[in-house]
Amino acid sequence: MSLPRYRPEMSLAEGRALPRWRRPESMLILMAFGSMLAFSTWMAVAANFIIEVVHFDGSDNGWMHTVREIPGFLAFLAIFIFALIKEQTFGLISLFLLGFGSALTAEFPTLQGVLVVTFISSLGFHYFETVAQSLQLQWLPKAEAPRILGRIVSAASAGALVSYGSIVLAWEFFDLSYRTIYWASGGFCMAVALVCWLAYPQFRSDTVQRKDFVVKRRYWLYYALVFMAGARRQIFTVFAAFMMVELYGFHLHHVAGLMLLNYCVMIFAAPLIGRVIARRGERLALIVEYSGLLTVFLFYAGLYWFAWPWEAAAALYVVDHILFTMAFAQKTYFQKIADPEDQAPTAAVAFTINHIAAVFLPALLGYLWLVDPASVYSLAAAMACVSLFLATLVPRHPEKGRETRLARGPLAQPAE
Repeated sequence: MSLPRYRPEMSLAEGRALPRWRRPESMLILMAFGSMLAFSTWMAVAANFIIEVVHFDGSDNGWMHTVREIPGFLAFLAIFIFALIKEQTFGLISLFLLGFGSALTAEFPTLQGVLVVTFISSLGFHYFETVAQSLQLQWLPKAEAPRILGRIVSAASAGALVSYGSIVLAWEFFDLSYRTIYWASGGFCMAVALVCWLAYPQFRSDTVQRKDFVVKRRYWLYYALVFMAGARRQIFTVFAAFMMVELYGFHLHHVAGLMLLNYCVMIFAAPLIGRVIARRGERLALIVEYSGLLTVFLFYAGLYWFAWPWEAAAALYVVDHILFTMAFAQKTYFQKIADPEDQAPTAAVAFTINHIAAVFLPALLGYLWLVDPASVYSLAAAMACVSLFLATLVPRHPEKGRETRLARGPLAQPAE
């Protein structure tokens, strides 16, 4: 089947009338699949690669993740890039860069080499995620956004499932090298970017986005939720898989198998979570997420305090991952309270806020990890408590003028 001729620009209404596979939401789903396949492969293999090949300790691991988060901290620069390049185009360039950087990961097995290549792939990943979040908020109708976001998360989970399933099977039966795995996943991600470039039109959003730096006082609760999520997420991203390898001696196929189980669950759970958020609201979803994370992090610390077996750690890892997936309620909360023209600049600002702590926490916690790993998870539990308090301030029906439960109602005129 030949690809259709590229159409320079098309409105969202025209795009929704196209065949299902060429609609805006289908493009978002395909990009999510490709990006998560590459990113998940990097995450699944990284812990074993840096320990077995590059011989990292906990501190080196922390520094690697600090470097990985620097592009996220610089995500606000996307606001200025949007003035020069259309968001959709910039998103596909970033997706290609993610695949390219991921493919090169095993080519430079030194501390310096890993840091440089990690920065390149992270640059693509974080700018792609910034653009993807902006496009999701602009392209998806408010009433359908939670359900469609659930499908997007499900597609991303499918990408991760393919990644981890391939690693489990190929590593055991074909004795593949780290280099082969990274090139295969990175090459696929680059191919997805090229397909999206050729097969989809340039979709035109209904509202022209602001091209300046946007920070509004009435969005303060959203900023706070995003900041705490970024700080808390680092502990899961940086140390969860690392703990499995260091504490329990997991091999690569063991880590990949555990992640495979995570995404098998998420393929079915994410659409269900989206439907629940659409019916019951963001407030309930966020409260459930943070209550669960508080419990999980305390039990993570218990792995060290009480020397629980690896089965307990694996169960906590799966539950932890499911709870983090509920975080897309933050996106739909913001979509309901925001001015339509603020979606793109605020997505960039939010990514920077999300990564403020990410720039220094991994390195600092890496040193703390060398002294007492349980204290790292105790700190995460404290962060979850703060997030839980913030979640209680989210209204049942958020909207402009009622951004928090402290607001009087939609007739109030919030300061900006």
